[in-house]
Amino acid sequence: MSTRGLILAIESSCDETAAAIVERGSRTLASVVASQIPTHARYGGVVPELASREHLRAIVPVVRAALDEAGVGFSDLDALAVTSGPGLAGALLVGISYAKALSFAHNIPLVAVNHLEGHIHAVLLHERESRLSTDLASAAKEEKNSAPEEEEEESALALVVSGGHTHLYLAKPAHGSWSYSLVGRTLDDAAGEAYDKVAKLLGLGYPGGPWIDALSCYGNPKAVPFAFSQIKHKVHLGGEPPRTKAAKTAPIAALDPHFLFSFSGIKTAVLRYVEQNGLREGAEARLVETLAHPKPVQTREAALALCPQPVLDLIASFQRAVVGDLMKKTFAAAEALGAKRVLVTGGVSANRELRERLTREAERRGIRAMFPTTALSTDNAAMIATAAWPRFLAGEFAPEDLSADPTLALGR
Repeated sequence: MSTRGLILAIESSCDETAAAIVERGSRTLASVVASQIPTHARYGGVVPELASREHLRAIVPVVRAALDEAGVGFSDLDALAVTSGPGLAGALLVGISYAKALSFAHNIPLVAVNHLEGHIHAVLLHERESRLSTDLASAAKEEKNSAPEEEEEESALALVVSGGHTHLYLAKPAHGSWSYSLVGRTLDDAAGEAYDKVAKLLGLGYPGGPWIDALSCYGNPKAVPFAFSQIKHKVHLGGEPPRTKAAKTAPIAALDPHFLFSFSGIKTAVLRYVEQNGLREGAEARLVETLAHPKPVQTREAALALCPQPVLDLIASFQRAVVGDLMKKTFAAAEALGAKRVLVTGGVSANRELRERLTREAERRGIRAMFPTTALSTDNAAMIATAAWPRFLAGEFAPEDLSADPTLALGR
């Protein structure tokens, strides 16, 4: 077995088949992602059965490509890592089954990683790689297989915001390991899910986030006055958590309602606005156009040709409201917890407006806002390998009966 600290990770929680090799949780040697967007775009969302089938087709070539890109073999690896949840059960099982087979065949220890923890570590990986790329001394240390400089020993508030998750965690580092406390979460739709559904409603492509982000700059963000009401505890529940998405794995009864999100209401508000203002007529034509050209438009002329100005104004107003709500509750939690670092990660963290507005507000408040690269924002295996590194050092290996846990929680 190698002593370079190389971990080969596999990620297959949803619609991306990914494999990566990361050295000591700080330097990516290879990262390969096989996207299923063309498969699911025609349905406007991920079809679980199709996702599992595509993972089966891609998993072996993707792992081979990662090994070839890194120029290493299985004998060079110190450990394997795999996403064990949360996610789609069938999709997770593909990655877990293959990782367990590789672990047994090559006698390499296996580390199970929570997908949400992986997203948080995507920010840390980007910070470490940025530091290493600008510091020749650190690069020299890497050649000697020395551990990279540890992150500052201070807590950070993590906003994980994607198509399946909108969670706030207090992440606490301590001597290389991490613990997580759930601070807030969505009661219903995730922010990215709201983006996808609104985009589908307007006849735009899948995934909806890039489309809405690209088109929003051509509209008036104050044209439609969307607003989020304050979430309150339900007296009639007697302290019991309501039966909402992920309520079993992430109960809300003990959480501060000021840090809870809800995006189903604004989705319905967009639907009502579309119906009342006669904007549905062009949705079918836009859907045909976006399926033919799946990449978001890049020019004002193309945007105006695709969407009339009222639709662009609606899109801009929707994004302004969602970003504002994410910021409001994230900074409220940071202030309440005294966090001086905010880690923003997940697919929606690639959103241009979210990055710009949150960074400006963080600077005004004296808080450091940290984002991953765009490539690390969406699902990838490099973040899984990075999260696995401290677990590998602590000897936290997966049991032989490891299986998929679609509702796996982080920070119980």
